[in-house]
Amino acid sequence: MELNTRAVHVVNDPLPQGSWPLSVPLVQSSAFAFESAAELADAMAGPDGTYVYSRRGNPTVRALEQTLAGLEGGAGAIAFASGMGAISGVLLALLRPGDRVVAQRCLYGGTHAVLGDLAERYGIEVVRISGDDPAELEAAAVHPATRLLVLETIANPTGEVPDLPGLLAAARALGVTSVVDNSLASPVLCRPLEHGADIVVHSTTKYLSGHSDVLGGAAVFADDELRRRVWPRTVELGACADPFAAWLTLRGIPTLPLRMREHCASAAALAERLTAHPGVTAVHYPWLPGHPSYEHARKALSAGGGLLAFEPAGGREAGRAFIERVRVARLALSLGGVETLVTHPASTSHRELDEAALGAAGIAPGLVRMSVGIEDVEDLWADVEQALGQESLSLSFGLTK
Repeated sequence: MELNTRAVHVVNDPLPQGSWPLSVPLVQSSAFAFESAAELADAMAGPDGTYVYSRRGNPTVRALEQTLAGLEGGAGAIAFASGMGAISGVLLALLRPGDRVVAQRCLYGGTHAVLGDLAERYGIEVVRISGDDPAELEAAAVHPATRLLVLETIANPTGEVPDLPGLLAAARALGVTSVVDNSLASPVLCRPLEHGADIVVHSTTKYLSGHSDVLGGAAVFADDELRRRVWPRTVELGACADPFAAWLTLRGIPTLPLRMREHCASAAALAERLTAHPGVTAVHYPWLPGHPSYEHARKALSAGGGLLAFEPAGGREAGRAFIERVRVARLALSLGGVETLVTHPASTSHRELDEAALGAAGIAPGLVRMSVGIEDVEDLWADVEQALGQESLSLSFGLTK
């Protein structure tokens, strides 16, 4: 079946009487009772057995895991309490002191922070590459302790897209396990496992749930043996998904393809208009022909995504002024919801980076990140123009800051 159909028909087991509920039931229970000690002992054996304790497995959470595995084309998945829980869980499960990680230079600030902490506390060596050339990985992976390659399908916030097919093929040839954060693309725009990735991670908080009411994460595995290797460590870590958050995510997934079409269409339209705006010095959106990752994006993605970034003329102060002047868009962290959000990465998501590190990541001091929602694109453009100081915004529906 096509992804649109699979998204609507999420994994849902029949009831004991034989009928199927149209909505996945919410099983909000922390523990499950047994008739005998032997049955309870058997249920503790692995990730797919009878439910014992919701940190180890839950019917609603498992429905989400199976649904996500189906959407990404994986052998199985593990749901987490947050996207950072997924990233941290995978890294902590697969790395040992003295190992080497090859990481894309443009990564989410939280991922940078985790890698930095692993380097400082456990002696993990982190080698950063641009992501544009598989030869960079081949040069870095000559070290025998190279264990992981960490990439993002679309980098947050600059929109850089790595040479995903080339890097993943090189990683597989070198025996290096690859981890790809697919949060900004979602399975609608890209399925990294199809390009050779071993693990795909998501912040399900973003496009998968899509309504700014969920905190969650997930890791999807190409190979079930790798999932079983990671699962015990994640149970010990305790970053398990909450059943209600899993249920909310399952509620959001059926509309994911529809929402992504609107996000992408509006983001592309705004990016094109911003490139011609006299108050903007640069626009970062991978579907624009002038973007450095344009060719990579066309190979790996089916559309440019719902996230764009731009630099208002005037530097840091101009960027901060813009995010305080918007009226339709809201000043808030996160992304991927139905409403448009703006942030200033240098002072929020990437505040861990100094000026040199910001420059290396391609983040200008005044850069504004815009997560484009599903509002009418003309209302969004009017808001952008007035926040840039070009027009006054007059909206009849009475939005206030």
